[in-house]
Amino acid sequence: MAALVTEWLTWRTAMERALYGDGGFYRRGECPSEHFRTSVHASPRFAAAIARLLVEVDTALGRPNRLDLVDVGAGSGRLLANILACLPPGLADRLAPTAVEIAPRPPELPAPIAWRPDLPPEITGLVVANEWLDNIPLDVVERTPDGIRTVLVDPSSGAERTGPDPTDEDRDWLERWWPLPEPGDRAEIGHPRCAAWASVIGRVRSGLAVAVDYSHAFGSRPLSGTLTGYRDGSTVPAVPDGSCDVTAHVALDACALAGERAGATSSRLTTQRAALRSLGLSGVRPPIDLAHRDPRAYLTALCHAGEDAELTDPAGLGGFGWLAQTVTIPLPASLAAPG
Repeated sequence: MAALVTEWLTWRTAMERALYGDGGFYRRGECPSEHFRTSVHASPRFAAAIARLLVEVDTALGRPNRLDLVDVGAGSGRLLANILACLPPGLADRLAPTAVEIAPRPPELPAPIAWRPDLPPEITGLVVANEWLDNIPLDVVERTPDGIRTVLVDPSSGAERTGPDPTDEDRDWLERWWPLPEPGDRAEIGHPRCAAWASVIGRVRSGLAVAVDYSHAFGSRPLSGTLTGYRDGSTVPAVPDGSCDVTAHVALDACALAGERAGATSSRLTTQRAALRSLGLSGVRPPIDLAHRDPRAYLTALCHAGEDAELTDPAGLGGFGWLAQTVTIPLPASLAAPG
């Protein structure tokens, strides 16, 4: 019997095939909510907050005849559909909503939403990339006693071994953003995410782009990296065989600099908790006397408080990083506020 031959790949290549290749996890139209909990699927209150942000952007732009709203990595398109349901007619009539997603268009998606596999060439308005950057494939490196080496993976099993030296581009990014002082320390090389984000900013003629994601910052990077798999609502080993989502947290501080170099004129790094609270999601329980005066209103407010609490929980969704960058307009007041 012939021996099985292991195909050793870089993590970037393995992730690209597993997520976006023929029959890959996202290419076949997997629904994210079936595998992991996102803000979009946790509550329509998230979309309501983004709708408020869109109104601020529209005002800053002088209420143009056409206002773009672009959702990058749109999944099922639910975020855009929920936002459309929140908007006043005067804004909705001028809105050009676009979902950027490689999976097939869902049949139930509202007709006004355009569906395309790539970014529009020009954008005037608001771009939202919610849990998109964490799925941009990247390479993994490890410091060994002999120096830093690229980590190779067997896509069928997730087994790893060390491989060649990193490229010069990888080393430059690593030295700037994620130094590895001790043997055994690992890093995920984030320049593909930086380039992806720069490509978003480069298309914004005027407006705001927001990236929302699992993130970490310089000085507190995890020593062993963050590669994780998700399947059926649970975390699983990050095996890049196409059977599960494979993700890694995002160095949003590095993406911020890439965005500035691509043309962003103002930037803000904050948390989802701070951003959503500024956009009106307080999580405050309604006064108990409301239950006697208006039971229906009390139950509605109580439900909203619970949903807000989940979206802003610092140990959960509220701990996500928000990178907000504008082109030609100031940061909206809600994102410029301290917090």
